[in-house]
Amino acid sequence: MYLHLGNNAVIESKEIIGVFDVDKTTVFKVNRNYLLNIEKRGKIITVTKDLPKSFIVCIKEDDDSEKVYLSALLSSTLLKRSSAFNLD
Repeated sequence: MYLHLGNNAVIESKEIIGVFDVDKTTVFKVNRNYLLNIEKRGKIITVTKDLPKSFIVCIKEDDDSEKVYLSALLSSTLLKRSSAFNLD
């Protein structure tokens, strides 16, 4: 199954490690440092021109490469979409 992140961005649900709310998670320094590190390594994919409301951590099974997607959709919206396909 696939999960639509907005702006024609779609990812395979089996690659998803976690979906996080930007406002709630970036309060903690460890999470900010994680995102800064991922950005420095060029592993962030932005799927919105607006301020991101969620980030999705993914790992591809075939090569163990880590990617983080920034989406304008709320994490709760993404959860509802995944629940519609019984992905949670």
